[in-house]
Amino acid sequence: MSGGAIVSSITTALLSLKRNLMRSILTTLGIIIGISAVIVMFALGEGAQRQVQAQIESLGSNLLMVRNGSITSGGAKGAAGTRSRMELADLYAIQKQIPEVQSAAATVNGQAQVVWGNANWNTGVEGASADILSANNWRLSEGRAFSDAEVRSGAKVALMGQTVAKELFGDASLALGASVRVNKVPLKVIGLLEGKGQDMRGYDQDDTLIVPITTANRRVLGSSNANRVKRLVISVDSSDNMDYVASEVEQLLLQRHRLSANQSSAFNVMNLSAMMNTRAQANQVFNSLLAGVAAVSLLVGGIGVMNIMLVSVTERTREIGLRMAVGARPKDILVQFLVESALLCILGAIVGVLLSMAAIFVMEFQFGWPMATSPLIMLISVLATGIIGIGFGFYPAYKAANLDPIEALRYE
Repeated sequence: MSGGAIVSSITTALLSLKRNLMRSILTTLGIIIGISAVIVMFALGEGAQRQVQAQIESLGSNLLMVRNGSITSGGAKGAAGTRSRMELADLYAIQKQIPEVQSAAATVNGQAQVVWGNANWNTGVEGASADILSANNWRLSEGRAFSDAEVRSGAKVALMGQTVAKELFGDASLALGASVRVNKVPLKVIGLLEGKGQDMRGYDQDDTLIVPITTANRRVLGSSNANRVKRLVISVDSSDNMDYVASEVEQLLLQRHRLSANQSSAFNVMNLSAMMNTRAQANQVFNSLLAGVAAVSLLVGGIGVMNIMLVSVTERTREIGLRMAVGARPKDILVQFLVESALLCILGAIVGVLLSMAAIFVMEFQFGWPMATSPLIMLISVLATGIIGIGFGFYPAYKAANLDPIEALRYE
């Protein structure tokens, strides 16, 4: 078919749609809703997927977390971490005896008021060993990290998160080199942490102050045991070694604390990477379900288009007969109705894209939902809808093209 014939078919199709404007709008509602659902659901699913991926990256790679077990009193078990067994010596033993451990850090934590001048802020204080940044895949935007020698000596130094720095100093860069007081203990800020945002539980990871673990125990948190450890964070060299290292860590801790194998509940070893990957897989399943719902919406819209096109063929039977009488071939009639059906779907798809963009804007900027738009998905959706229009419009077009001209002219 020549270019002029195609333009003529499109013009005729537009005039036909304009003559039945309200019916055309109602016909495209299914397509509009289907396309909007496809794009919005993809944006929502992709946004959630990226958020999970960012959280995985912020945690670090191949992470294990080891926590103290619980105390059993009167047959009732307490919460995890209520029994304090681990010490810094356990960390050094793990680093020395398990070669698959890439880096490991020990931590304790608590809440405290941080004061600078007339400003103060209540934040989470984390006591940690020297490898805390590498274990948690955390970088410094300015300054330096504290050393192992500073950990052993209980130096009065600190690494400050972005949220704490902004609350105390306004301009976060002013925090570096400043001396702040935590529970009346002066600490020099030697490093400013890069921003990490919220974790998987919605907590602000930047609302923190990291100090040497011995400093936290002796001075800030007031523990009688300077080497006390509440949690170990272990980064493994390969994902294939995760289960092996988890087992080795548990066995080593049981051996060091002279506990039997049936007392393994004394320590809880958790695979954080596996937990996050499970969440990511759950999101993928959810996204597939959403895609299925959106596909059904498009299917319903396509069936609606086919029904309306069949009605249109019936209403325009006499017109079709006249066109055939003046020389129109069955192929011309077929193309005319296919173009009309495809155009109806594409116009509905364009409206659906605009509607979905408005919905994404509201969800992202008004409600703060994670969204990820993709121009490619929008383009594919419009093209797929055009194909749906041709597919569902073929039967009505075929029926129109095969009408008997004489019978069509007699039709009332």
